[in-house]
Amino acid sequence: MSSFKSFILIALSLILINCGDSATKTNNFSIATNAKDNVVQLGETIKLSIHNPNQLDITAITYSLNGIAVNETFDLSNEKLGIQTLTATISYNDSKEDITTKLTILNNQLPKLYGFKVINEYPHDITSYTQGLEFHNGELYESTGQYGESKLRKVDYKTGAVLKNVDLTQHYFGEGLTILNNNIYQLTWRENTGFVYDIDTFEKTSSFKYGQSKEGWGICNDGTTLYKSDGTEQIWLLNSKTLTEDSKLQVYTNKGKIIGINEMEWINGKIYANRYQKNGVAIINPKNGAVEGVVDFSPLRKLVTQHQGLDVLNGIAYNPETQTIFVTGKRWDKLFEVEVFEK
Repeated sequence: MSSFKSFILIALSLILINCGDSATKTNNFSIATNAKDNVVQLGETIKLSIHNPNQLDITAITYSLNGIAVNETFDLSNEKLGIQTLTATISYNDSKEDITTKLTILNNQLPKLYGFKVINEYPHDITSYTQGLEFHNGELYESTGQYGESKLRKVDYKTGAVLKNVDLTQHYFGEGLTILNNNIYQLTWRENTGFVYDIDTFEKTSSFKYGQSKEGWGICNDGTTLYKSDGTEQIWLLNSKTLTEDSKLQVYTNKGKIIGINEMEWINGKIYANRYQKNGVAIINPKNGAVEGVVDFSPLRKLVTQHQGLDVLNGIAYNPETQTIFVTGKRWDKLFEVEVFEK
């Protein structure tokens, strides 16, 4: 046999061996549930079983939901909404096999509808592409967007006067902001970077990178934890000391997920969130991601100066001193103080 033919045979053998090694392992089992298409609502009971087509001798089965042990039958009462992971560990024939499936958990109630009443109107910079809004000690802080226009400001909300201002470099597109422990946290959009400022001096003290979330949209806090949106249905919970994404919520109704979660505000134990390109606000349960209410602010857009650059509602802030909500929009010339009520 020539050396060339030997080389060809050896190469073919290696190809066959490699193809065999790369074959996908087939599971012997699969998880079955009593839920149609594995979609359930809070309060329902889930029954799990194992599909065992080869009739293997199973000696033990354990189940878990997102890593927490559950029984073969369990109730969904305090679970987070959205797509969750069911895992079964099966012992058989002196072997073990882990298998998973996805379970989609919906809310079990319709969102309540809320109306609003305008209490006051205040001037707002018509050139500001508002992305974030928050009160602290009676003064309003605002983050704005667009490359070459992004800034961080402290504003006298009654007059619209700018008390402090920091311009971002043209490489950054400003997004949401929140204030915690005398620090201002400001997000940027696609730059995978958040900034931390001293609230008194507006000096930038540090920056942080995002984790699994790919973009920065809105941010708020509950006094301990930061909540960050990324334009999807997901809200990420950040450790306020390390600024790492420790966990997440998925925003769902009784019908499905709600995407475009944007600027957020923590109000009396709930997250109020603008939805991108929508003139409304979702009221979200921060424990499980359920949309519990919806406020339709669409009439407000007709009350501001109509001009070519006018854009959607964006910017919501709660003033604890007045116990009222303030809303505005991108390039709106008014800031509205409102009361919200259930219809």
